[in-house]
Amino acid sequence: MLNPDVRRALDGTPVAHLATVLPDGSPHSVPLWVDTHGEQVVFLTGPGSRKARNLRRDPRVALSLTSPDNPFEPVIIRGRVVEWLVGDAAWEVVDRIAAKYIGAPYPRDHERVVGIVEPERQTVGMS
Repeated sequence: MLNPDVRRALDGTPVAHLATVLPDGSPHSVPLWVDTHGEQVVFLTGPGSRKARNLRRDPRVALSLTSPDNPFEPVIIRGRVVEWLVGDAAWEVVDRIAAKYIGAPYPRDHERVVGIVEPERQTVGMS
């Protein structure tokens, strides 16, 4: 279950940073848009992106973000990508995320998939 403070931050328009594990074991971190999907966290990416390839090999993730209205309260989520949405199901989520961030549907010039993260640990604030 998502912590209410985590959900509130995710429902805004934070730029999150997603950390994955590269094949050599080193970290890979990229900024991205995020949202909630029930009690899970979702993000969009290209199906052949570095992060997608990393996560298909090792589904562990760490997400860090701060709310635009409270940049001094970090939110950290650790978990695993438990599912990938493709096709129409993915575009429905992609467009919802794009509407939140840019107020319009996402451009269709590139294929997109959606990673669904099951949170295993959630932290709000300094700890």
